[in-house]
Amino acid sequence: MSVEKITRMANDIAKFMESKPHDEGVALLAAHINDFWDPRMRRQLFEILDAGGAGLRPLVREAAGAIRRPQAEAA
Repeated sequence: MSVEKITRMANDIAKFMESKPHDEGVALLAAHINDFWDPRMRRQLFEILDAGGAGLRPLVREAAGAIRRPQAEAA
């Protein structure tokens, strides 16, 4: 999946969660990504975050600590 699509999807979830109380929005955003994104998608999200998180809404960056980081793929 492209960087643009992963960024857009994460930001769309964040936009919705921004309507919730802040701590609840962070927790729900992380829970949604953990529950519905496969490891490949989460890996791509962490590649974006590890590179500085350009284009991601602040709520996505804040929720990153609660999102499960996939294990590195075996070479």
